[in-house]
Amino acid sequence: MNPRSPKASPWWTPHVHADRRPRLLLRNRIKAAARAFFDRHDFIEVDAAALQVSPGNETHLSAFATTEIRPDATAAPLYLHTSPEFACKKLLAAGEQRIFSLGPVWRNRERGALHHPEFTMLEWYRVGESYESLMEDCASLLRLAAEQAGTARFSFRGREADPFAEPERLTVADAFQRHAGIDLLATVTASGTTDRDRLNAALVKAGLRTAPDDSWTDLYSRVMVECVEPNLGMGRATVLYEYPISEAALARPAPHDPRVAERFELYCCGVELANGFGELTDPVEQRARFEADMDEKERIYGERYPLDEDFLAALAIMPDASGVALGFDRLVMLAAGAARIEDVLWTPVADSSAG
Repeated sequence: MNPRSPKASPWWTPHVHADRRPRLLLRNRIKAAARAFFDRHDFIEVDAAALQVSPGNETHLSAFATTEIRPDATAAPLYLHTSPEFACKKLLAAGEQRIFSLGPVWRNRERGALHHPEFTMLEWYRVGESYESLMEDCASLLRLAAEQAGTARFSFRGREADPFAEPERLTVADAFQRHAGIDLLATVTASGTTDRDRLNAALVKAGLRTAPDDSWTDLYSRVMVECVEPNLGMGRATVLYEYPISEAALARPAPHDPRVAERFELYCCGVELANGFGELTDPVEQRARFEADMDEKERIYGERYPLDEDFLAALAIMPDASGVALGFDRLVMLAAGAARIEDVLWTPVADSSAG
């Protein structure tokens, strides 16, 4: 007989809250310091509506859906946004130059040590500036969080990094070569199309598992998850940049190589913290990418999300800009040395499967 283990006390139990409270107060300090940072750099804070006609059109993002009942009793589908990105880019089209948003977003099918159905995203944009300037912003925010925590080390599950050290900058192609011995760009043509069979052969040679129905993206993701990501952000943060164009639906091509895009991600202690772009502003190309992603989503999950036609129209007059989204809760986790994202949330969403 295996009796059930005792149920953990809920977060609102006084003794549990007393244990959690120092990390929550640190969260507040980091939030205030982040707002002060953007204020010093002439950013305007904006609030994006949580309800949107489209939650985003990336293949593997799942949203929470609801229905608007209008005064005339007609119904229309709406979604809780997975990012304030579409709303923020409309504001750039309207004329804003430097903006940031710090608030809740929602993603379905995601729950674990690093994932929560509702979490806080810090997203900001610079008009007329390169995405390298956002990499520098990210490094500043790492230092800012460490200063508020009074720590010289970030940690997660035994992995550590110095938040004050200059982040390493590493291209995705170099990371694949270093950590898996795979020449990634040999499987991408100058037009951005991918060679699935060539990448499959490279994985087999590297001793990685493959399956007959794996797409190029499936194979790429397996190398990222199994070989690359666990080695990033060790000792110091890593900025991984120049993603294959097929893996950067919202980013513009790099001017020096059409096979890769101006996309970067920030990693620390093996944890992905931020995702940034030199923003794509071609509405025709953006529509084509969205439709391709929704076709793939329908193939995998049996569903697709509508396109935000307002967003595509705004994109046509949006100026050149760079933008990045950072998982604020994860930043607090690393600064606090917390083991789970719920450890730094004031009121975690109840888990209906528990008990």
